[in-house]
Amino acid sequence: MKPWTERLLDLEALLAKPDPRPDISAYHDMPYAIFHYPPSEELAFRREMNLLATRLRNQAAKRVSVLSLAELLDKAVGSVMSWPELISDERTIGLPEVQDTLHQILSEEAPLPDLVASEMPQDPDPERDVVFLWRTGSLFPFYRTFALLEQLKGKVVAPTILCYPGSLDGPAGLRFMGQLEAEHNYRPKIF
Repeated sequence: MKPWTERLLDLEALLAKPDPRPDISAYHDMPYAIFHYPPSEELAFRREMNLLATRLRNQAAKRVSVLSLAELLDKAVGSVMSWPELISDERTIGLPEVQDTLHQILSEEAPLPDLVASEMPQDPDPERDVVFLWRTGSLFPFYRTFALLEQLKGKVVAPTILCYPGSLDGPAGLRFMGQLEAEHNYRPKIF
């Protein structure tokens, strides 16, 4: 497999096309793909992603949206409780219970797929818009991205790339942060 920096350039070439959807997904109602990179390369990846977004805007005339899953996590938690409350809970009830609370918030009380859908471009143009979902590591280990992508089915129109810190396991499996047991049911194309 190519280094992530080379794969990112390959992805850029696809996203710069007039309509990248056929190249990033085989499913018309799932116009998204996953770009995986080593978690240890997070800061370098962010730097390269910012440069990629700028090139797509300036050279390919794309309207690029970069949605931070860390910011959406903060929004979801803030709609239910404060971070100081959550930290206090960790001290009294323990980390596993707090992780369960975070999963419940993102799954039921302030569903992450709904938050992502609400932040998508207004009046999306699949030939002009490109969306990146990044800062995915903020969801580790309490929320798996497999659930997010499955629940976004039919809610996403613009080509969307989930930036995934993790490792490839076989042809279609991913290990979140390179640590959790691999999920092998991803249907989106993995770059």
